[in-house]
Amino acid sequence: MLIDFTFGGRLKVPLIVSPMFLVSNPPLALACCSRGVMGSFPAHSTRTREVFSDWLQDMERGLAEMDSPAPYAVNLVVHPTNERYPGDLDLCIQHKVPVVLTSKGAPDDVFNRIHDYGGVAFHDIASARHAEKAAAAGADALIAVCAGAGGHTGTINPFALLNEVRQVTDKPVILAGGMSTGQDILAAQAMGASACYFGTRFIATRECLSDDVTQQMMIAATAKDIFFSAALDGAPANWLRPSLINEGLNPDEIAAYAPGKRVMNQAAKARYSKIKSAGHGVGMIQSVESAANLCDRIIDEYVRARMSFGESLKDSPVSEMG
Repeated sequence: MLIDFTFGGRLKVPLIVSPMFLVSNPPLALACCSRGVMGSFPAHSTRTREVFSDWLQDMERGLAEMDSPAPYAVNLVVHPTNERYPGDLDLCIQHKVPVVLTSKGAPDDVFNRIHDYGGVAFHDIASARHAEKAAAAGADALIAVCAGAGGHTGTINPFALLNEVRQVTDKPVILAGGMSTGQDILAAQAMGASACYFGTRFIATRECLSDDVTQQMMIAATAKDIFFSAALDGAPANWLRPSLINEGLNPDEIAAYAPGKRVMNQAAKARYSKIKSAGHGVGMIQSVESAANLCDRIIDEYVRARMSFGESLKDSPVSEMG
């Protein structure tokens, strides 16, 4: 299936605001969609299937009040260990969620069921092998989670990962990890990506579920405050160093852990509620603002970057040779 990443002109910039656990919600997604950016949220951010159903209804009502909004997306963990996955998938099908962002497994029956109602499926990958399996199963596009992404993350440089993925499939690639500006989107397109995934940049927005303490922590942070470790829950992830320290954990001590060793104490158990994750782009957060204003600025940055880059190419040695 060929994907139109403008979605019929409704997407003003090839950008998806990523589904952040305990951060993203319908108000944030709707604010983004209203400005021509794809908003999203994870199904597993809701504590019950009933709440998830309510969120889907909130999205439908909110979008119905807008003039040509961008489509929205829902993240669904499609691994057998997710007990809610079958029922949550049924709800996505019932509500005909336009874009389903799948992760942790790539069963072809999921993609087939999404395609049956006219939806599209973008699947998380962090290696060429992941990409090959997801493409074979029928994913419409691949979300390449590179080093520098917030939360559970890939470990490969975006140039290297994109090049390796291109050796195994020609599926569209959505690049994720460390990006936060309109210029970054253009750079990703120049690398061969079809769209981008921004998460961290939207944590300090008024519509999201982050509390004031977390948002102020994000404003004060830079890339050096991001701590990479698999010791908290067994999966490679980027955490906000000050939040670890606030919970009595010593990042330097954790960094010395042998591979496979886990932090086993009460603080680690509170990792999702008190220990915060963020990506390398955290340094671009300067203040708490509305998601709509942030989307508008990113779109403006992207348009300006395209114009500027186009002008710069006119004077490049390659253009002169042409």
